[in-house]
Formats: sequence, structure tokens, C-alpha cells
Amino acid sequence: MGVTVTRIGYHGWPDSYLIANGMVEAVIVPAIGRVMQFRLAGDREGTFWENRALDGQLHNAASDQWMNFGGDKCWPAPQSAWGRQQDRDWPPPTAFDSQPMTAVAGECGLVLTSVADPGYGIEVVRHVRLEAGRPIMRICSEFHKIHGDAVRAGVWTITQMQEPEQISILLPAMSKFSDGYIRLMESAPAKLKIDGRLLTFVRHPSAHVKIGTEADNLVWLGTNSVVRIDVERQPGEYPGGGCVTEAYTNPGAMNYVELETLGPLITLRPGDRTELTTVYTILHRSTADPEVEARGALRTAEYRR
Repeated sequence: MGVTVTRIGYHGWPDSYLIANGMVEAVIVPAIGRVMQFRLAGDREGTFWENRALDGQLHNAASDQWMNFGGDKCWPAPQSAWGRQQDRDWPPPTAFDSQPMTAVAGECGLVLTSVADPGYGIEVVRHVRLEAGRPIMRICSEFHKIHGDAVRAGVWTITQMQEPEQISILLPAMSKFSDGYIRLMESAPAKLKIDGRLLTFVRHPSAHVKIGTEADNLVWLGTNSVVRIDVERQPGEYPGGGCVTEAYTNPGAMNYVELETLGPLITLRPGDRTELTTVYTILHRSTADPEVEARGALRTAEYRR
């Protein structure tokens, strides 16, 4: 079976899209600039976290209140520079996270394009594709510098996922971080364990937790499925002291986690562009042991570095 792209209504958002290949499905909602879901065919719930309380609503770009819809998006890194490019440190720059994106359907997916952000002068273009005959979604996120002064930025993708049984990260054989990872928030990950190169932890129920690594591969383990996220690494200086991937766990009732990939920081002038490709592979869960499952999901990636 090939790849189909179908216009649908989705939880109150008209003009959304379903991309399917018979094995997996992706749902895109251009009205809020999100890849809202990635799931096995026939799976109603899916792997991405979605905030049902905001179904059918739209961003208010003028508001200082962030609307946490869920799904997958991209922001400019580093976050510490946002205040220099706009009149506030939070919420995120408007074109990256508060405006609808135009959508053009293609043979194997969809191309989303934002307006140019007024502060960064950057237009975001996201190519969302499924691979025919494989349980894989590939997202290439591009930043096109359209106008304004030079700005140093990198692509930062954030994928909000449902509460996992476990998060697993394949650490590189050698790392600049003494523990193989760096804490980006004060609290330590819950049930953190390192066995060889495999780092594992779970969502912390009561504290905000975030770590960064130089790893290329992240694994989310759910009850019935497993998602591996791979980033196509590029040379250059990375944010957060050298983080290529990051993982965040949210406390409380909004029980999601974020698996994040980053590109290098680039000085962009009008006419310049930078991009980051992230690959999502979803598999059926095959064993009750989460570490065995993680190692199985990572076995094709283990010898890349």
C-alpha cells in the first residue's frame, strides 16, 4: 500500500489531514501548526499527548498565556534568546507557536509553512512524510530567514507524548557530560538508571525534570507500542552546552513527557536557511520487560556512533 493524504475534521478543527500508509497514521492540524498524532493504524489513542480541553480552539497570538495543545512542533533555540527577539521571554515567538500554517498536500505527506515571525524574521517550513511500507514518519523542519538583522538560532523540535512506562536513551560511547547526561532543571529524573550505554527513567509525579544528552536516539515505551525518535546529527555548536537531544517530564495531572531534538546554532541572514530532520519509528510492543523492549528498538541504531 502506498501513502494517502486525506482532508478530515479532527476534534473540532476543520481542514486537518490524515496521512496513512496502512501501517501507521499521522494527523496534522494546520490551524494550530501541529502534528497532533502519530499512531499505529487502527489505534484510537495514539502515542502523542493531546490536550482534549483545548479541542477546536485556536491560538491568541496577542495573549501572554500559552495554549498547550500537545502534539509535535518546533521552536527556535536557544530559549534564552527569545526575550531579545520579541518583547517577552514567554510565551514562544508567535509565528513558531501562535499562528496557523498553510498546508500543501504532496505524494507522501504534507508541507506546512508559517508566516515570517516578526521578531526573528524566520519562516518555518515543515515537510511531514510517511514512508511507504514502513512504520516511519519523517519530519524535516526548515527555518528560512526572510528579513531583519542576523540572528543566531537552531531548530528545536518538541514532541509531547503520553505518559510512558519508561523513557530510554542510548548514550554515546564518549560524552562531554561526565554522567553521560546533564540536568537542565534542578530535580533528578525519577527511577534513573544507567546500564552500559542505556539510560532509563520515568515521569516524575511531582517535579519538573529535564535532561540533555549528546545521544541521537530516544525511545518512548507505551503499553502497546514503542516509538524511537532519531535525529540526523549535523556538525556545529549545540544549545544547552552541547545537547543534541533532551527529555522533559511534566508533573501532576497533565501527565505528558517531551522528547526533543535539536540542530546546531547557525547565524542566519536574509536568504539563509537551516534545517533538522527527525525520524519517528513506531513498533508494536513485543515483551513485558521495558529494558529488553528498549534495547530491541535501539538495536538498529546502536552502532551508529
